[in-house]
Amino acid sequence: MDRSIAIDTSKLSKVYDGLTAIQDLSFQVFGGEIFGLLGPNGAGKSTTLRILITLLRPTSGHATVLGHDVVREADRVRRLVGYVPQERAIDRFLTGREHLLLLGDLYHLSKEETNRRIDEILKLVDLEGKADQPAKTYSGGMKRKLDIACGLLPNPKILFLDEPTLGLDVQSRLRIWDYVRHLRERGITVVMTTNYLDEADQLCDRLAIIDGGRIKVLGTPSELKAGLGGDIVSLTVSAAAMPRVDALASALKGLPFIRAMSTKPTGLDIRVESPEKALPAVLEAANRLDCRLEFIECHRPRLDDVFMAHTGHAIREEFPRAEEA
Repeated sequence: MDRSIAIDTSKLSKVYDGLTAIQDLSFQVFGGEIFGLLGPNGAGKSTTLRILITLLRPTSGHATVLGHDVVREADRVRRLVGYVPQERAIDRFLTGREHLLLLGDLYHLSKEETNRRIDEILKLVDLEGKADQPAKTYSGGMKRKLDIACGLLPNPKILFLDEPTLGLDVQSRLRIWDYVRHLRERGITVVMTTNYLDEADQLCDRLAIIDGGRIKVLGTPSELKAGLGGDIVSLTVSAAAMPRVDALASALKGLPFIRAMSTKPTGLDIRVESPEKALPAVLEAANRLDCRLEFIECHRPRLDDVFMAHTGHAIREEFPRAEEA
């Protein structure tokens, strides 16, 4: 990864009919990295992508892609980027190759250049054997590979992926991750949105957590997790004891080795300086308050803990029915 600035945004905002979709977004993306926007549905991730690929004009602020302003130099930006939308744009009756040939005409590529790119891309996304079969015979994972192939056809410097693995089964998701990593190895800058915590953690070199249209925190996954400090003690209480959770939190709040706490639908998450010191005190307080604990887990900070710490709530992940590879 080089340290040149591929994307630079400053105080980027977008308002629709009085509703603020994003507000004051400022971040940079470095050349050759995988940069993620992590957040729940409706957080403003897709709006941000659509501004950067010039499909939307910002209400205020500005952004540049490889040094070109996304408003004043929109045509130039479009020639430098590829985009894979969340919604599939696949014609079920066309073959994979026919999709790419059609796009080659739309991009005004020569026949020789189009055929060369198609052969290269089909190999990259492992669709060579299915290239001449109609898309209606493709599995969900194969259709997503074809989406990515279409985004790569113009040989972009930056590829934007909007929820690249949404709805795919685990094996298909892992394969898509491998393809995205391979793109980085080839020097392509990748900007992706996701609401999958594991995807952001495993795939992104750096990520911005976005919620309510604002960036809450930005850094590498390791930096963000280390920045919390301490370990997480997660308590699951019985249904009958849930009314006593607030009292338990109050009883623990003043202890010196407890850094932060947050309630959850099943109990309490506690960020502690030392689990060895914290656990006896937690158990004593729970017994004293007759707050029955059904499960206790202790772990190093994870991205879901980071998200909770900076937004005050859990990410509202949705898992549509998985499609097989």
